Amino acid sequence: MSMLSPEKQSELASKIIDGKAIARALTDQVGREVAKFVEQGNTIPGLAVVLVGNDPASEVYVKNKAIQTHRVGMRSFMHMLPQSTSQEDLLDLIAQLNTNPKIHGILVQLPLPAQIDPVVVTNAIAPHKDVDGLGEVNAGRLSLGIDGIVPCTPLGCLMLLQSVHKDMTGKHAVVIGASNLVGKPMAQLLLKENCTVTVAHIHTRNTKELAREADILVVATGKSGLVRGDWIKPGATVIDVGITRVAAENGKTRLVGDVVFDEALPVAGHITPVPGGVGPMTIACLLHNTLQAARATSSSTSADASS
Repeated sequence: MSMLSPEKQSELASKIIDGKAIARALTDQVGREVAKFVEQGNTIPGLAVVLVGNDPASEVYVKNKAIQTHRVGMRSFMHMLPQSTSQEDLLDLIAQLNTNPKIHGILVQLPLPAQIDPVVVTNAIAPHKDVDGLGEVNAGRLSLGIDGIVPCTPLGCLMLLQSVHKDMTGKHAVVIGASNLVGKPMAQLLLKENCTVTVAHIHTRNTKELAREADILVVATGKSGLVRGDWIKPGATVIDVGITRVAAENGKTRLVGDVVFDEALPVAGHITPVPGGVGPMTIACLLHNTLQAARATSSSTSADASS
């Protein structure tokens, strides 16, 4: 944007949805609510994060989660397991965490080593502690429109959209990517907002044409640079969930999204950058979900005590 006039730079900058700022505001709010929750005599919310193996990116991500958990006044319980951990041993640990009253949220970092079935592991987490919202119970609740724990990344995307659109009723939303982690729950959340939703996936034949019809475009494929500027309807809101590390000109690396940002920015009405868009919201929503889980446990305990 440096070659543009100050006015044009300002116009383009105003289109960028600042995920860092929105995530920071949510995290600060969670911190205030945690303090109030504890002052009322409740147990300090606890989040257990389990990492199997030594994937460098996952290690950094997990440590950042621990830092943010402490920052908002919650307890962090870290479990770093070797790559060779068996599925049986991991399930035994989850069973222990399920019954630990100090722990209100459990997250098993994905991906898992080849010897472990992620579906089995995810469904072993007690639904009321499934703060990633990926187990079949919470996924089913979301599908049926019943209150439950919503997956962190789609929930973060929804909050980013809500920062731009106070009402999404009747808007055409196109989700590119149909994963259980993002695409499917994102579509369910958009339906709940009364959008008309189209989901495109690897077998969709006219993805570009569908994208050009979208008032709201959410892209979550993991394929860097998939969506070009001419895929975007003028004025559309674009949420770029993808994040890929690629080689940079200086011999280092940089992070890019599924959308070619420089091409999309002049066309879109609003757009998330990569990095600094969806990413920060995921951890903020994890903290939000952990607090909600602790509140639900507290309400259940209070109800049992009074009965």
